[in-house]
Amino acid sequence: MTAAAPPSIVILTGAGISRESGLDTFRCAGGIWSQVRLEDVATPDGFRRDPARVHAFYNARRAQLADPAVQPNPAHQALARLEQEYPGEVLLVTQNIDDLHQRAGSQAIIPMHGELRKIRCDACATVLPWDQDCSPQSLCPACGNGGSLRPHVVWFGEMPLEMDRIYAALDDCGLFLSIGTSGTVYPAAGFVSHLSDIGLAHTVELNLTPSDGAGLFDDGLYGPAGEQVPALVDRILRGDIPGW
Repeated sequence: MTAAAPPSIVILTGAGISRESGLDTFRCAGGIWSQVRLEDVATPDGFRRDPARVHAFYNARRAQLADPAVQPNPAHQALARLEQEYPGEVLLVTQNIDDLHQRAGSQAIIPMHGELRKIRCDACATVLPWDQDCSPQSLCPACGNGGSLRPHVVWFGEMPLEMDRIYAALDDCGLFLSIGTSGTVYPAAGFVSHLSDIGLAHTVELNLTPSDGAGLFDDGLYGPAGEQVPALVDRILRGDIPGW
């Protein structure tokens, strides 16, 4: 008789997991996001009004990722280890546009809000790696069109990427971890209520403090991600998850 496959795991991460690596969240007082209006730099309308300003904002954020001080922290590394060592399926869904999960070694990953180190052409729909600055005058390497490049980032009012694949994974998972998220940005904030309606997965929130949706989770673990995530990964790999 063939042994049953271990339950699959879906992990959702938000800005809180990267804060310990030196990247600002939307809510960091004095951080880069607090110095701009989201309507100006994180919406399609803002890009249409002033593409040069939007490109300059994301150029600065892209350059920040190249700072040697910005590195994956123990939470990123622990999730990569979970993917490598867990005998079942592990899917990492991140709201973050940085590349710290990838640099830590995670491979089964869906960046649902896009990727800062990529560019997208509105003329030919090509998505390309992009580490240099971009401007309204930049030419698309694929089609040669000028003025059609934009950050490969999902802005407010746009649909996150690969939602069908994400919900298919949620419907099949046995364990759902939500790490470093505020519980206020949809559709990701609705993942736990979707799982609660199905009633098949054990759900755990890991956060610095309880999120707005903390009451929907089966368990909550609170404190720095760099401490809580590695400890939980150790438990999962030992098979020590109460209620799962």
